[in-house]
Amino acid sequence: MIRSAVDIQPACLGLYCGRVVLAVNGSVEVYGDCGVCPRGQRTDDNKICRECVGSPDRYDWLYLGFMAMLPLVLHWFFIEWYSGKKSSSALLQHITALFECSIAAIVTLLVSDPAGSLHIRSCKVKKLSDWYTMLYNPSPDYITTVHCTHEAVYPLYTIVFIYYAFCLVLMMLLRPFLVKKIACGLGKSDRFKSIYAALYFFPVLTVLQAVGGGLLYYAFPYIILVLSLVTLAVYLSASEVESFKDLLVRKKRLVVLLSHWLLHAYGIISIPKLDKLEQDLPLLALVPAPAIFYLMTAKYTEPSRILSEGGNGH
Repeated sequence: MIRSAVDIQPACLGLYCGRVVLAVNGSVEVYGDCGVCPRGQRTDDNKICRECVGSPDRYDWLYLGFMAMLPLVLHWFFIEWYSGKKSSSALLQHITALFECSIAAIVTLLVSDPAGSLHIRSCKVKKLSDWYTMLYNPSPDYITTVHCTHEAVYPLYTIVFIYYAFCLVLMMLLRPFLVKKIACGLGKSDRFKSIYAALYFFPVLTVLQAVGGGLLYYAFPYIILVLSLVTLAVYLSASEVESFKDLLVRKKRLVVLLSHWLLHAYGIISIPKLDKLEQDLPLLALVPAPAIFYLMTAKYTEPSRILSEGGNGH
């Protein structure tokens, strides 16, 4: 049934149900029945499906960057974990993983609407329920359910899945040949373990996005800060770094420290939802604070020192 804007229409039930604009006659819009909005559209305040014509704001891009970093960081972790101390192939594998994820991100943007451009159009995220429209399908008579599930946060939800798919395809096309060529210092069963690990964590990341995408959208700055602080403290402790001089002994320690500082900075600028980046720049002065605090206090928390002082006290 077709209705126009001048008709008296029954209420469109459901938080995300809307009427599709079928035609526009001058200043009069012709609407369809109340139902699900097509992909790339979401309902306005009048329950009319409107096309998403906006662009992602800075916070949206930071969220997409966080979701893009997850497989890259996991790649690097497992490459380092399984490469072994004697293997010289770890660096090249790290670079290859970065290349794979970068190409996957570019291709994902190019295939997204508008196709062929690095810009994407999006709908504005208004609240947490926008990520879980399947939970808000109305049942007017408590028997029949009107299915109005659609991507109200277009394309922030599905674009992550597309990116993970490209990452997986590129990894399977490039990494096995590279590892077979350069990972001569590892056994046949060990050289492909970082690839096998990716075949496990990609499904985990996919489920994480499917179930917790909305929660991650609001919590990712704090997740970055907490995890980067914890992992930095664990690494410095495991490497027995107790002073600034210990950091300079091996270049790898400096690389790890700088990487964590970049994550600290990313998390800090992601917390305030401000479009003016210059207002957040003073907060970046806090980036080295945790490492400095650790190095200044590490010698006072040395277990052997605590035990010896405790023994002397008795």
